[in-house]
Amino acid sequence: MDILSDILSHLQLSGTLYFRTSFTSPWSIRVPAFENVARFHYADKGRCLVRVGDQSAPVTLEQGDLIIIMRGATHALYCDPTTEELAVQLDQVVEASGYNGTGALVYGGEFGTHHETQLVCGHFSFASHVSHMLIDALPPYIHIRNYGETSGRWMENTLRVIGNEVGRAQMGGDLIGLKLSEIIFAQALRDYLETEGADRPVLSGFSNPNIARVLTAVHQDPAYPWTLGHLAKIAGLSRTTFAMRFVKYMLVTPMGYITNWRMQIASQKLLKTDDPIIKIAEEVGYQSEAAFGRVFKKYHQTAPATYRRQA
Repeated sequence: MDILSDILSHLQLSGTLYFRTSFTSPWSIRVPAFENVARFHYADKGRCLVRVGDQSAPVTLEQGDLIIIMRGATHALYCDPTTEELAVQLDQVVEASGYNGTGALVYGGEFGTHHETQLVCGHFSFASHVSHMLIDALPPYIHIRNYGETSGRWMENTLRVIGNEVGRAQMGGDLIGLKLSEIIFAQALRDYLETEGADRPVLSGFSNPNIARVLTAVHQDPAYPWTLGHLAKIAGLSRTTFAMRFVKYMLVTPMGYITNWRMQIASQKLLKTDDPIIKIAEEVGYQSEAAFGRVFKKYHQTAPATYRRQA
């Protein structure tokens, strides 16, 4: 499994589709904050403005654009600047529209310009007990212009399928939409890492060839007894150059990254399996339960057995 797929699988990425909208101007909606999710809005038709949290400037979401709002941040969607301060809470909009989960969420002014905005909205959730610095390092939002075209014809077709499936109450439609929505996040993240993210701390490490080779090797075999010499050889650099470059890009030492990733894997195994702790310890590179326990407690502030019992 490649490194991005491995990370997203570990985070237990799961897509959820809310609805397809038919908003007629004037309209303005405020979406509340929510933990452990990344919300998304895809402009299937028309355009709107999006202000994320306390960001100084709104994002203009044109037809074909995708915005992914990280860390469940509160945000406002509105048709033009004059309506932003009139934003209505999302739950009130859903109630007022009479939306019952099928068809489109229809909302807007009766005497406006009748400019229609159709959005496909939903979120990506992550397991609450796991994390990764890749996700933590992402900006408040990712805005990809003309997403379908940018990502290729297959993604344009995928978005069209999702738009057709959402809220139409066809057999299997919900499952199709959900699984395809997870593809959206993976593709959007890959695009971002290869473009704007290539210059951001931590994210730049995943696009740097030398560092990326090392990260891939570590994720393929996290239990291997890695040394700085092994890693530097994979990177094709001297030990000193590699160590300095890794910290520059990833903001953590090579061994620090490996330990962190091992602890994330271990916490997931403690929660999802009944395996003995010594077996889990060996699977993440520790030959004794005591050594594993010391490191685990340092990262999670509790012993492995207690962590499993409390969960």
